[in-house]
Amino acid sequence: MRPLDHTTPNPDFVIRPYQAGDREAVRGLCCDTGFLGNPIDPVFSDRELFADYLTRYYTDVEPESSWVGVKDGRVVAYLLCGVRWRRHAWWSACHALRLAARGLAKLLTGRYNAASRRFIAWVLWRGWRESPTAPPESAHMHFNARPEHRRIRIVADLVVNMLEMLRRRGVKRVYGQIAGYDHRRTDRLYEYLGWKVVDKREITKYEGLVDRKIYLCTVVKDL
Repeated sequence: MRPLDHTTPNPDFVIRPYQAGDREAVRGLCCDTGFLGNPIDPVFSDRELFADYLTRYYTDVEPESSWVGVKDGRVVAYLLCGVRWRRHAWWSACHALRLAARGLAKLLTGRYNAASRRFIAWVLWRGWRESPTAPPESAHMHFNARPEHRRIRIVADLVVNMLEMLRRRGVKRVYGQIAGYDHRRTDRLYEYLGWKVVDKREITKYEGLVDRKIYLCTVVKDL
């Protein structure tokens, strides 16, 4: 059974379950905010590959576990959740090989610019070493929103839906991985909201594009 829809005090903003017709909007939002809230294009020019990597499992394999935030008929936020962690692990391993083959073909035929080639090099040689640890046998989430809709109330509404569903399905733990600047108060905010920061590592894929260090942290909530 799915949770009831939640709404914020603003009646024109609605949180509802993900629908198949939201797929392109979710993929577009993923790419439009993939570079620390900005479009991913200066970092990686292949939007199809980027969206496939970050969203395809949720939209195509486990769509029943996700939600979107809609304002004036437009998807402006999403929270994608994966509950079947074994299926996700196996599917992701196979999917990574497919994506690697597609990316390699484009790379060898000269269809990537210099920035995209640097990003691919980072993925191959540094990305896996810079990824923070994740708890085993846990549900996971992927949140995103357009900058003007990243308000605490909107995030809270999306998370409430997810947590209700996870508790009904007997899930014991959920985690997410969030990129941002090294603000200690951000860690304290997560902990105040009931999430624990279990690992944080500096990521270098934005070197030369931002003038501050960027960190990726794993936050976990026990249910």
